[in-house]
Amino acid sequence: MPAITLPDGSVRRFDAPVTGTTVAEAIGPGLARAALAMKLDGVVVDLATPIERDASVVFITRLDPDALQLIRHDAAHVLAEAVQELFPGTQVTIGPAIEDGFYYDFARDEPFTPEDFPAIEAKMKEIVSRGEPFVRSTMDREDAIRFFRDRGETYKAELIRDLPRSETISLYTQGSWVDLCRGPHMRNTADVGTAFKLMKTAGAYWRGDHRNAMLSRIYGTAWRDQKELDAHLHRLEEAERRDHRRIGKEMDLFHLQEEAPGAVFWHPNGWKLYRKAEAYMRRRLDAAGYQEVRTPLVLDRAFWEKSGHYDNFRQNMFFVTVEREEDKVQAVKPMNCPCHIQIFRQGVRSYRELPLRLAEFGSCHRYEPSGALHGIMRVRAFTQDDAHIFCTEHQIASETARFVELLSVIYRDFGYPDFQVKFSDRPEKRLGTDATWDQAEAALREACRIAKVEYELNPGEGAFYGPKLEFVLRDAIGRDWQCGTLQVDFMMPELLGAEYVAEDGSRRVPVMLHRAILGSFERFLGVTIEHYAGRFPLWLAPVPVVVATIVSDADDYAREVAAAFDRVGMAAEVDLSNQKINAKVRDHSLAHVPVMAIVGRKEAENRTVALRRLGGAAQDVLPLDEAVRRLAEEATPPDVKEAATPREAA
Repeated sequence: MPAITLPDGSVRRFDAPVTGTTVAEAIGPGLARAALAMKLDGVVVDLATPIERDASVVFITRLDPDALQLIRHDAAHVLAEAVQELFPGTQVTIGPAIEDGFYYDFARDEPFTPEDFPAIEAKMKEIVSRGEPFVRSTMDREDAIRFFRDRGETYKAELIRDLPRSETISLYTQGSWVDLCRGPHMRNTADVGTAFKLMKTAGAYWRGDHRNAMLSRIYGTAWRDQKELDAHLHRLEEAERRDHRRIGKEMDLFHLQEEAPGAVFWHPNGWKLYRKAEAYMRRRLDAAGYQEVRTPLVLDRAFWEKSGHYDNFRQNMFFVTVEREEDKVQAVKPMNCPCHIQIFRQGVRSYRELPLRLAEFGSCHRYEPSGALHGIMRVRAFTQDDAHIFCTEHQIASETARFVELLSVIYRDFGYPDFQVKFSDRPEKRLGTDATWDQAEAALREACRIAKVEYELNPGEGAFYGPKLEFVLRDAIGRDWQCGTLQVDFMMPELLGAEYVAEDGSRRVPVMLHRAILGSFERFLGVTIEHYAGRFPLWLAPVPVVVATIVSDADDYAREVAAAFDRVGMAAEVDLSNQKINAKVRDHSLAHVPVMAIVGRKEAENRTVALRRLGGAAQDVLPLDEAVRRLAEEATPPDVKEAATPREAA
């Protein structure tokens, strides 16, 4: 006689085991029509799942966030059935839901191409219109292997063979088509709807191993309705338009090449952008009480063994040997934290020095698979805006609050007013004992409470040495990027012998807070290029203003105008080419120059400039001194402007 507790706290009692469908029908016909699946004691399951004991039930409708994962999972099954109906002899392998969509890998002699998509999508819509129920069944392991082998599905048979012996072998049928699947699923194929689209094809090795067969992967996207699908497709178009690799080429910011995979060649304009961001960060850190340091790039492997990185992170590290010292292995540093501990250990530290904030724009190298590299956003060589705060356990909360305030200001200044926070707790592979992790996680939760930081849990994603907060900013087209982090580390300082003299004269190990705001300059600048689509605010633009002449008679005046901008810190470029002014406007607009100062005979005679903004057709004619004053004020970095305001008010 199960008692079913509903989200509003009410309880429904039944005389015998029931299914979710039965419970929904008992509540009302509207819910029975809307429910796609349910959460049974917090776990998403099919509506047909038997409920034999007291339980809490939450029904999932199309409006719920959980519905998207179900729609995409079911769409993958519909895709696979459509492919096998259209292309007999094709084997199915795996087909999961992923962020924003789904994919399915197929074994076929001839790979699929986008030209196949119209026929496949039409067949998928036909399958959706059939409304074929998703029916779950279980099968004995050996029977399941024979079942799929007899159907010519050798990949499915291999998957079953390699499953743990404790695993229940479950199959889902839709009409006459069947697939190996854990579930859950919605009620029938009609629940998928028609707001889906096949996006691209790719090659994929079976089980991700290059020694295995190459499969043909089809990617798709699926949403709750056409409006959501259209919005997603628009975001993709906008993302392509904003691609930092394309804009980087248009603005002549950087390039990458095969001889240095995952390393950036910064061009003069790109390095101007980098240096402006770095100078801004340095001023903010100086004002916040950080002391900047610099540490070595290469250290002995034994050092990384002692810090725990060799055992927990070596798959991401680069190692080097010198021919004359073949027995001595060194490692290129993947992060800066152990080096900062070495600085802390020099001399005797007192509790009066805590918190001690050491910052470094540290050059780091981490191995990323070549297939994962992406422009300047996913690289192997990068610079972290790294810092480590050595403090007592009682200072964790105040330092967390201080850090979040600093991060908020910096994100705002770069044009990101909103961000989310995720709390990542202990990973499977980690240093220390459960008791130490309990202590560190409790300290970070309490710090969040005191600092009024709201977060969502990100289970198992902490660093190997401590739990962390991840700061996720949102760009102009709604994409989320994880950039900043704050990690609480009770272990590495002890492993590397860091200690301070406490107020009572005893020796104690400091807590170390690992923290970054941008994360890495390369990735953050890539995100920011796409956020602004290359149209940077004047203070950040690598080339804030170009002085362009209409006629050669104005060349001397153009140089004078550029010099006036240079005197107020705006590095102006001069275009004295013999192109017509419309061609100059076009070229510098393509290069995303924010402002053009156009001068001709009239401007030279009147000592004026015609200012033309990027993307605008209008020109604002101003006296030279006024134009310089206005643009200089606009180009003042936010922190400098902020620091000047109180003095001006006084």
